[in-house]
Amino acid sequence: MKEHPADSLPFFRSRWVPAPPHVRELGLQAGLPQGFRAAGVAAGIKPSGNPDVGLLVCDADDPVSAARFTSSGTLAAPVLVTRERCRLQSLRVVLANSGCANAATGGRGLDDAAKTQGAAAMATAVDPAEVALASTGAISHLLPVELVLKGLLEARTQLSREGDSAFQQAIQTTDAFEKRANLEVTLPSGVVRLSAQCKGAGMISPRFATLLCFVETDAVLTPETAELLLGVCVKRSFDRASVDGQLSTNDTAILMCSGASGVVVESESEDELRLGEALDALLRALAIMMVADGEGARRIARVLVRGGHADGVEAVARAVANSPLVKAALHGGDPNWGRIVQAVGAAMPGTAPLAVDISIEGVQVCSGGAAIPHDEEALAQAVQRDEVEYEIVLPGEGAETEVFFSDLSHEYVTINADYTT
Repeated sequence: MKEHPADSLPFFRSRWVPAPPHVRELGLQAGLPQGFRAAGVAAGIKPSGNPDVGLLVCDADDPVSAARFTSSGTLAAPVLVTRERCRLQSLRVVLANSGCANAATGGRGLDDAAKTQGAAAMATAVDPAEVALASTGAISHLLPVELVLKGLLEARTQLSREGDSAFQQAIQTTDAFEKRANLEVTLPSGVVRLSAQCKGAGMISPRFATLLCFVETDAVLTPETAELLLGVCVKRSFDRASVDGQLSTNDTAILMCSGASGVVVESESEDELRLGEALDALLRALAIMMVADGEGARRIARVLVRGGHADGVEAVARAVANSPLVKAALHGGDPNWGRIVQAVGAAMPGTAPLAVDISIEGVQVCSGGAAIPHDEEALAQAVQRDEVEYEIVLPGEGAETEVFFSDLSHEYVTINADYTT
């Protein structure tokens, strides 16, 4: 993969997610936390010859893990096998591939996934129930099992703490840049590490997961704490992101804890709070990076909706974030806020005009459902920024939500028109 300008930027580069004061970026060469090894190899699944099989191993005697998956009704075989056959609180190994989603492949797909799970268990000397599977790529293609097994055996010989870069490359498809981080987190009880590898650029509108994301820490967590932290942080990050409003068949997010640092994170402690803040910032930054990578995206936006009730603000935020008209205006830097009014109205049908307030980058353009005088030059300049914020206030009080989303570009159409050819 060619180097992208984003690869040289700081990890916490969005104004919407600053680094917590107790979190330090270590850089992409820092390697994985203690107790983890990874590798990625080119097995020939991708015609491009890029890495396409990744292996992630936790060497701890008693690892702790938690996982989240897509809520799609057409679950891919690796999701089904992992969700139904694995001990999700004690995963030791992740076998991932790109270039083939192994989705909509019926019983054959399940058998193929089970074969690779069993092979990974043998190759790493663990129980098959401790091996999670993850696949990404075109839907409906049968998994090339022999190529996956070839890649698995090669990856096993290359496992190292510095293998996270190769593993990252092996899980990517249309990603233009890496979504990876190595962080140091200072807790009251000691210093721990957090690392993550994430992929996603298209077919992004997750519900309680992301396309593929793997997080590793050397902190000592109980299964209950790991489950709590991942669940809360995923809802605040990946569930707040949309590129095209499309839910993937393969979404998987896994947190693995080796405990190798010896730093114990007790439930309801200051350690848990600070680690949660670090994980939250990590996943939110990754979610924004996915949006920014949105297959040809030029600009990204955050829509903040307040007032009304929980269902209403969520419906409005999603309607704005997924509106092709809003997204096209965002791409062109067009201050046509009428697109936002239209999307809000579609999400909140009624018999009387909705008294909605709308501001863009702090410039209020609508009050009580009607246009108001505003600085048009300031607005025109504001929508030219790389990050644009929309604020919508509905009648009522008590609810608030946000969604991060990308624009709709010519390149997005080109990429998805030619995806399988």
